[in-house]
Amino acid sequence: MPETVAELVVETLIENGIENLYCLPGVQNDEFFDALYDRQNRLRPVTARHEQGAAYMALGAALATGRPQAFAVVPGPGFLNAGAALATAYAANAPVLALAGQIPLRAIGKGFGLLHELPDQLGILAGLTKQAVRITGGGDAHAVLQSTFTAIQSGRRRPAGIEVPVNVWKSPVGDAPADLSAPAAAAPEIDTGRVEAAVRLLEMAERPLIVVGSGAQDCSAEVTQLAEMLSAPVVAYRTGRGVVSSDHALSIGAPVGHALWALCDVVLGIGTRLNQQMLWGADDALKIIHIDIDGEELGRVREPDVAVHADARDAVPLLVAALEGKEAKRGAWRERAAAEKARFAKAYRDRLEPQMAWLDAIRAALPRDGIFVDELTQVGYVARLAYPAYRPRTHLTSAYQGTLGWGIPSGLGAAHARPDVPVVAIAGDGGALFGIGELATAVHYGIPLTAVVFNDNAYGNVKRFQIENYDNRPIASDLTSPDFVRLAESFGARGLRAETPEDLRKRLREAFSGGGPTVIEVPVGDFPSPWEFLMLPKVRGI
Repeated sequence: MPETVAELVVETLIENGIENLYCLPGVQNDEFFDALYDRQNRLRPVTARHEQGAAYMALGAALATGRPQAFAVVPGPGFLNAGAALATAYAANAPVLALAGQIPLRAIGKGFGLLHELPDQLGILAGLTKQAVRITGGGDAHAVLQSTFTAIQSGRRRPAGIEVPVNVWKSPVGDAPADLSAPAAAAPEIDTGRVEAAVRLLEMAERPLIVVGSGAQDCSAEVTQLAEMLSAPVVAYRTGRGVVSSDHALSIGAPVGHALWALCDVVLGIGTRLNQQMLWGADDALKIIHIDIDGEELGRVREPDVAVHADARDAVPLLVAALEGKEAKRGAWRERAAAEKARFAKAYRDRLEPQMAWLDAIRAALPRDGIFVDELTQVGYVARLAYPAYRPRTHLTSAYQGTLGWGIPSGLGAAHARPDVPVVAIAGDGGALFGIGELATAVHYGIPLTAVVFNDNAYGNVKRFQIENYDNRPIASDLTSPDFVRLAESFGARGLRAETPEDLRKRLREAFSGGGPTVIEVPVGDFPSPWEFLMLPKVRGI
C-alpha cells in the first residue's frame, strides 16, 4: 500500500491506465521519481530532452489512442516549456495529465526568489486545462487525484493538471483505499424531447448537412450510418477527419462543405464547435441541430433550433433508431454534393499539384490505419483539404491552436503509443528544428517515427504572405537549415533524402521496414498558395 504522496501518485497513475510517463526529472520532483523507481515495470518513464518534448509526446499519444496520457516536469521554466503543448491539448480535446512540481508549500506566493519559482503557477496551469489542483498534503492527495482522473475522462476530453510542492511528496497518506481507480462521471441525461425535435427537422429537410468534430470520433460507424440514412454529406476539417472515411461518397472536406452551406436547409453538428455558423454565416432559413457533450458550446455562436446536451455516442444511435425505415434518397442533393466534391478534387489537382503529389506519395505508402501527423507547413495545410483519412485518429492536427513545431515530438508520442502501425509526421525545416532534439529520445527508446521534413530554407508561409501582401518585402523569414540527413545520422537515426514523390514512396517503405526512427529530407521550392481554399468567405446572412 502507498505510504507517501509520491507513492500514492505513482499507484494512482498505474491504476487509472497510465502505462508511460513522458518526463524530464529535476530537483523538485526527486522524491516522486524515487517512488517510481521500484514500479517501472508498471509505469515506464520515457525521458525527453526538453519539457516541450515530454508534453508533446503525451499529447501525440493521447490523440493517437483516445486514452489519457501523462507527463511530469519541474516547476517554473520546465512547466512553461510544456505550456504550448498543453494549450494544444486543450484546443485538440486531448486527455493529457500534467504533473508539475512546485516550490515548498509555505513559500508559494511569497516571492522569495526560490529556484524555479513562478508567480501563480497554478493560475497559469488552470488557464491551460479543464481542471488544475494542488496537493497540499497527505490528507487531500487521494481526493485530488480522484477528482482529476474523473475530470480527465469525463465530459469533454481536455487536459487537467496537478501541482505538487517539493515538501509534500514525502507526506504520509495514512490508509489509502485499496481501489485507486477513478470512475468517469455519468454522461449528461438526454432530453428525449429534443431528440424527437431533431428527428422532425431531419425528416423535413431537403438538403441536410452534417458537421463533425473530435466529439464524434468514437461513434464513427453510427455517424456513417446516419449520413447514409439521411443522404447527408459529412463535413470534417481538422479533428473530425476520418470519422467518416474519406473514400465514402458522403465524406467531404471544408471547401466542399462551404459550397453546400449556401444551399443546405438543416445542419446537424456532432461533437463540434460548429464555428461554420460564424465563419460561413447563418440566417433564419438555416435550421441548426447541435449535439455536444460540452453544454457551453451549445449556443456559443448562435442559438441552435435544437440543442442536445449529450455524448455523441449516446445521442447518435437514438437518431439512427428513430429514423430507421424512414431513409430518404435525396438523389438531387447527393448528386450536387458529388459534383462539388469532384469539382474541388480537380481544383486541388490543378492548382495545388506539388503539394498533392507529396501527399499522394505518403498516402500510397501508409496503410489505411497508418497515422499521419500534420504541421504548419505548406503540405500540411493542403493535407487538411485533401489527404484521405480512412479511420478516426489517423490524421492528427493541432486543431485551432495551429502550433508550429508540434509535429515531430507529437508524432513521436503517437509512434510510441501505437507501435503497431506506421506513423509519419511531416514538418517544414522551420518547424522541424523546434523539436528535432527529440530524435535523441527516439533513438534511445527505439521509437519507429518517420519524420518527413520539407526544406525550403524559409518560413515559407510567412514569406509568401510578405511577398504577396506587402509589396514583395520579405523580412525575417529566410532560414539557414542543416543537412537533415546528416543531422539524423548524427543522432543514430536513419537519414534519407527524397527528390521526387516517387523517391518519397520508396524512402517511406524503406523506413517502415527498417524499424527505429527515420528522417527523410525533401528539398522543395515555392509552393502554390492554398489559401483560396482555406480562407472561405461568408455565404449566408451577409
